[in-house]
Amino acid sequence: MPNFALGMNAKLYYGAAGNPATTEMTNVRNVTLNLEAGEADVTTRANQGWRATAPTLRECSVEFEMVWDPADAGFTAIKNAYLTAGLIALKVLDKEGGQGPDGDFSITSFSRSEELEEAITVSVTAKLAVYRTWVTGS
Repeated sequence: MPNFALGMNAKLYYGAAGNPATTEMTNVRNVTLNLEAGEADVTTRANQGWRATAPTLRECSVEFEMVWDPADAGFTAIKNAYLTAGLIALKVLDKEGGQGPDGDFSITSFSRSEELEEAITVSVTAKLAVYRTWVTGS
């Protein structure tokens, strides 16, 4: 049997900045965790004509959609973090008790979509401001 994880079983948690994120955010769909690193050119003549690259500072961002629901506590927490330019704790795991980053994030995009035959949604981009830990299971 193949070993794989389904996106519907992944978990996104939120909480107060400065603390681990512990409250599951269920009003989300299509979550994307972006992990990237900057690059430094470390090429020397000794590398026989091949460019050499070394990773530098890492970056982490999370993009997701939520149904526009002002009565939802997670929605309100994300909205308030955006409106106040504050931080919110987020933990992005591949499954219940799984692995992923836990830290404080800035909400840099909170864009509303109002399609004619769909629920109103908001597209959120959160960028890591304070790295806490890489969760490896509970």
